[in-house]
Amino acid sequence: MAHAVGAAYAFALRKEERVAVTFVGDGGTSNGAFYEPLNMAGVWNAPVVIVINNNGWAISTPRSLESAAATLAQKGVAAGVACQQVDGNDVVAVHDTARRAIARARAGEGPMLIEALTYRLGDHTTADDATRYRDPEVVQREWTREPISRLRAYLLCKGLWSKQQEGELLQECAAEVAAAVATYMATPPASSDAMFNYLYAEVPRALEAQRETARRFASRK
Repeated sequence: MAHAVGAAYAFALRKEERVAVTFVGDGGTSNGAFYEPLNMAGVWNAPVVIVINNNGWAISTPRSLESAAATLAQKGVAAGVACQQVDGNDVVAVHDTARRAIARARAGEGPMLIEALTYRLGDHTTADDATRYRDPEVVQREWTREPISRLRAYLLCKGLWSKQQEGELLQECAAEVAAAVATYMATPPASSDAMFNYLYAEVPRALEAQRETARRFASRK
């Protein structure tokens, strides 16, 4: 949030027709690092679009315990930031909303806060077990609103997509992933120096000592 708003302010100062776009989860909107940049976005009329990915859960904390606000979009009101809620599972609606928000920001009409309503169908992380705190019936119901399936059904209905095209796309994607894995596996390990080389223009003395220690450990392998 802070980086995006700062970048947007820089665009405005340089009179560049650019827009910063950033994303935050529903849980993140309860954090001070959300409100402070949002406030400055409004003060500076910064060309930034902030998208709240409201999937209903901040790890195991449900939306109902995160905020008493009726919507997360309306949190932009107090900051003087235009706000809108959209069905985050509707790809067409999200695209249209984002397109209009970016256009108005680029035209100098200020920032916008977009709340995209969706649902986290899987675990939060590989260390999470969402079955401990979620109703399986709700999860099953939400699968019927999954955005890729909805978009596929829409395109098929309009005659804009076919099973053959999807099969070809899946093959292309599988080949691209396989090629990326092969490239990664063929890449030699990075030097331990990489951890230190891009932090400062001149490496501080304390980090120089750490770099030398890392080099010694690396040389033993």
